[in-house]
Amino acid sequence: MSEALSIENLVAGYGPPAPAAGGFTLRVPRLTLAAGESLALMGPSGCGKTTLLHAAAGVLPVREGSVRAAGAEVARQGASTGEAARRRLRLTRVGLVLQELELLEHLNVRDNVLLAWHLGARPCPWSEAPARARALCRALGIEAHLARRPRALSQGERQRVAVARALAPEPSLILADEPTGNLDADSAARVVDLLLAAVRERGAALLLVTHDVALARRLDRTLELPRLAEARR
Repeated sequence: MSEALSIENLVAGYGPPAPAAGGFTLRVPRLTLAAGESLALMGPSGCGKTTLLHAAAGVLPVREGSVRAAGAEVARQGASTGEAARRRLRLTRVGLVLQELELLEHLNVRDNVLLAWHLGARPCPWSEAPARARALCRALGIEAHLARRPRALSQGERQRVAVARALAPEPSLILADEPTGNLDADSAARVVDLLLAAVRERGAALLLVTHDVALARRLDRTLELPRLAEARR
């Protein structure tokens, strides 16, 4: 089975290298995720879960080690690939759901979901894209809001728009940072069902950051930071 994500001897962080005041450094000796596999990343707040996700997506440059995501080299030995290449990777092959959501306020829900097409990535013909956006929003219970701007939505609705945007290009790797954190039980179940359908039906790989033990049990594996202790479902 092919690897959708491969991390070797990763050193990444923010600010000055720890233990300098104000700095944070994450070290991950090895992490792999196969196509068609789902992995829950858990651990206490501040242990580096989001840092790991950002490094895997190429959002955060790594200091040492190597990262390959969706068949592309994101970083090696502290040197990252070009920002344009990393951005295109995230638009087409890596679906990214950040805690900050980063929706564009000047676009309505439909066009936020279809951001990859608006930025020229064109994962499928434009003629097929609106129907794809509508189907995803219907599955997530936000189809009625397609014409609304993000400012008119609740935080939970905005979060579901971010999930739909990540899934619209049908990426081979999905990186989701607490994608159910602002959702009620029914909406959370819709999100997880859709993410796992991408794994089951399209062979995508899913790395999901969560504090929800019940949610983690639905995934194939659980990895605990900072101990890197692994449990399999």
